[in-house]
Amino acid sequence: MPLDDLNQHCEVVRADLVARNEARERAVTHSRELIRLCSECIRAVHRQEWPNVEARLAQIRESAQAMHDLAHTYPDLYYTGYTQDALKELVEAHATYAIVRDLPLPSAAELGVTSATYLLGLSEAATELRRFILDILRREDGDSAKAERLLEWMDAVYDQLVTFDFPDAITYGLRRQTDVVRGVLERTRGDLTTSLRQQRLQVALQHLESKLS
Repeated sequence: MPLDDLNQHCEVVRADLVARNEARERAVTHSRELIRLCSECIRAVHRQEWPNVEARLAQIRESAQAMHDLAHTYPDLYYTGYTQDALKELVEAHATYAIVRDLPLPSAAELGVTSATYLLGLSEAATELRRFILDILRREDGDSAKAERLLEWMDAVYDQLVTFDFPDAITYGLRRQTDVVRGVLERTRGDLTTSLRQQRLQVALQHLESKLS
């Protein structure tokens, strides 16, 4: 009977939606866990707790793999905002660690993320470098060479970001984030320039003082 067909078709649809809803709940849970792990990883990088950082990165990769598994069955869930936001944090954590430790920068393919997510993660890693630079400048024995190297990275990332002139529909707000990087870069360059001038002036005054005495 036609009514039997209706009931059968709706039960198939119901089963699909139940499974999809369960998968969505898992994806949300994994994305929250991934964001938390990435935040902990970046804090550990700031404290230079390298064994802790590497342990967190291993956990991050494991958590991300669970999210990647969704792509095979439910690609629409994998490409939702909350999933890609979490993977953006993954890129930020890996990129920040690599840049600060002067290690090879991982690619989008190596991290298993989309192109847009990779660029957004790089942009956030670039802004994160400002804190490292300011921490260096605050120390009396601050390594100005390291601060300048990190600033060069910020500059290089920004120079790359401005070349990606694509609609927001495929870059998901990259243009706005690039403007944020530019503002942070300009402030950081000004802070570093002022600090280096003060250091040179202090050295010159000490040299003059030693000659006079």
